[in-house]
Amino acid sequence: MILGKDDLLRAIAGKNRGLLATETDKAAILSAVARLEDRNPTPNPLEAAELLDGNWQLLYTTSQELLGIDRFPLYNLGQIYQCVRVRDRKIYNVAELRGIPYLEGMVSVAAAFEPTSNRRVDVKFERFIVGLQRFIFGTTSSSNGSPVLDRFIENIESGQRFWALDFKVQPGERSGWLEITYLDKDLRIGRGNVGSVFVLSKV
Repeated sequence: MILGKDDLLRAIAGKNRGLLATETDKAAILSAVARLEDRNPTPNPLEAAELLDGNWQLLYTTSQELLGIDRFPLYNLGQIYQCVRVRDRKIYNVAELRGIPYLEGMVSVAAAFEPTSNRRVDVKFERFIVGLQRFIFGTTSSSNGSPVLDRFIENIESGQRFWALDFKVQPGERSGWLEITYLDKDLRIGRGNVGSVFVLSKV
């Protein structure tokens, strides 16, 4: 294991993707993130499609936008995934909502990205979907793995409309950037335009 990687994984363990992290925890985690970024084995991540492409599970974030999903009435935040399709220059964020049996929900945002450097992309949000997992995935959880996520993305790209709150984001309405600061075969670290940090593992 790359020096510093095990330190980061231990630091984020049990923090429920950041929901349970104290200020002391956050400082220790960010320090571990910075140490690992200094040892990034893939300095040009956008040229490493074989590593970057695929489905990623969020382990930790400082993003209040993502962690705020936990405040949905009657629901708790479940797993969060980010699916990257390098060839199509698309990113799909998928967040599970758990709480009421058989009424598990999900929130998804589809976005297009455009590289602006060898590790940074501009991101433009295109479609927003909120609904019940059983109507969107055909199951009550996306945690069944990549096949569920892959099928969902295929349905989006085919133009399928879902039995859900499903609408297109107006051009220019929401955008940002994402910088990939660490990438190996099973771990990715990124930083966003509002100062957020993301740590993800390959599914």
